[in-house]
Amino acid sequence: MRTGIRKHTRRAVGAVFACALAAGLAACSNTETGGVAEQAGSQQGYVSGSGVVTQIPKSERTEPIDLEFTLLDGKKTSLADIRKDGTITVINLWYAACPPCRKEAPELEEVAEKYEGKAQLIGANVRDQEAAAQAFVENFNVSYPVMLDSDGEMVGLLSDVLPPRATPSTVVLDSEGRPAARVVGAVEASTLSGLIDDAMKED
Repeated sequence: MRTGIRKHTRRAVGAVFACALAAGLAACSNTETGGVAEQAGSQQGYVSGSGVVTQIPKSERTEPIDLEFTLLDGKKTSLADIRKDGTITVINLWYAACPPCRKEAPELEEVAEKYEGKAQLIGANVRDQEAAAQAFVENFNVSYPVMLDSDGEMVGLLSDVLPPRATPSTVVLDSEGRPAARVVGAVEASTLSGLIDDAMKED
């Protein structure tokens, strides 16, 4: 599966966000309660523990980001198409064997159902082949669209917002397609709902 980038803007988001990024990385040290945990022998890292939340002031947001991609069901779309009516977009990075990803799956589905028609979740699988991703989708009854980021283009698009190997992570784009908030680590439905509500109130 191949995807193509229509626009790929990579800018720093300012000193405030840089400090928040450093704080988030500090919270991701290897401990029993949270951090970047390595699965022995697999080199598949994931962020464990509670998610670290960062909101980005409007004055420090990047330009709108865009990516064309193909979904698991074969449909082609883009971030620009999704937000054309001012829809808030939520991008979640995950893979099937990631324990926190499995933990947050019901939370994400709850949010997807709650904001149907108001905000659009997109799942970006960062590691798996199609069969493994599809099995996860069926097992956790994922109703929102999912794409395979096999070329790492979605991860690259968000590289100014997220630290390396930050899985799971969730990024909320405002109505213009600019990163407005991020959660590094598993996200709870109440937290993500609050971030979406804040983005919707800006319009």
